[in-house]
Amino acid sequence: MNSTHAPILPGSTIGMVGGGQLGRMFAMAAAKLGYRVGVFCGSSDEPAADVASFTVCGPLEDHSAIEAFADRCDVITLEFENIPAETIAACGRHAPTYPDASVLATAQDRLLEKSTLRDAGLPVTPFMPVHNADEACKAGESFGWPIIVKTQRSGYDGKGQHRLENPEQAANVDWEGGGDWIAEAMIDFEREVSVLVARRVDGQCQTFPVFENDHQNHILDLTTLPANISTETETKARQIAIEATRCLDVVGLLCVEMFVQKQNGEQRIYINEVAPRPHNSGHVTIEGCHTSQFEQHVRAICGLPLGETGLVAPAAGMINLLGDLWGEDGTQPDWPAALSVGGVSLHLYGKHAARVGRKMGHMSAVGESLDDVTARLQKARKLLQR
Repeated sequence: MNSTHAPILPGSTIGMVGGGQLGRMFAMAAAKLGYRVGVFCGSSDEPAADVASFTVCGPLEDHSAIEAFADRCDVITLEFENIPAETIAACGRHAPTYPDASVLATAQDRLLEKSTLRDAGLPVTPFMPVHNADEACKAGESFGWPIIVKTQRSGYDGKGQHRLENPEQAANVDWEGGGDWIAEAMIDFEREVSVLVARRVDGQCQTFPVFENDHQNHILDLTTLPANISTETETKARQIAIEATRCLDVVGLLCVEMFVQKQNGEQRIYINEVAPRPHNSGHVTIEGCHTSQFEQHVRAICGLPLGETGLVAPAAGMINLLGDLWGEDGTQPDWPAALSVGGVSLHLYGKHAARVGRKMGHMSAVGESLDDVTARLQKARKLLQR
């Protein structure tokens, strides 16, 4: 690296905007490398605050709190994209901040995000802006029913989106309550995959192997490695993800979610969404890869050499633990029973209240085959239920 990109060395302080589980696991990875991590979040009982060197609490729009936080940091990053771009811009006036506010502004607007990627020549799902039922019907006629409509801003894990089968269902959407909307073609995909890319400020990139993802009720349930795709498709998916990272000028991590469609005997790829941060599917890398996504995030924003991303075993998997596993009276799952399954690692996020659909933790495992890994993870999760 040249002198203008001098690395931020261990012993420095990294700022994390956001106090959830992604910030928590990032702080733990950074501490292993000798960094201090300060967290800016809404309250001191958020998951990342438990493991941070210091915590500054306040609304994300509170500029005095932002300054008190940013003044103590040598570099700043974030754990989720629904942060006001003005907050990240304010951080950037005190310390290098990755990704920067312009990346955040693009990632927060699905129409702008997809337009930017499409204009760069990348394969995205067909889309168009819509504002009402009539425009949604035009999208249905153009793409073919069914279609997916999503709010242009906010929404995750299926929130803020609808699958519309016909014009009658389009008429039932609360078009006024969701702000601006985007309609997308429904892709008849063979499988869902994601690619994580780390990128340093000097442009050096490194991808992880392609993850295969299985969702239940719009929430990620299981991630496995390697993905069941051809070598050619794997290479293409990684290259598309790198080009998306460069196109958006992301420094840090970018997760690119993709659909793989089988057409005329070949696998075609479409970008579904991107996220400029660590990603739920990337939790499999903690035990599954030589470098975890969180350590790689630290390396990328601090200008350190990017780590080796290969698998430590032929197969790896991660399964989510939702609040559904807790009893209505708050009774914890049977942790000893789950941990009796050989080779299963447990990660809990320190959240105080379990709710249906809320991500409370995950379990992971590595092994000689995907069948073995998946079977052990599913067995361990089943044993959690008292």
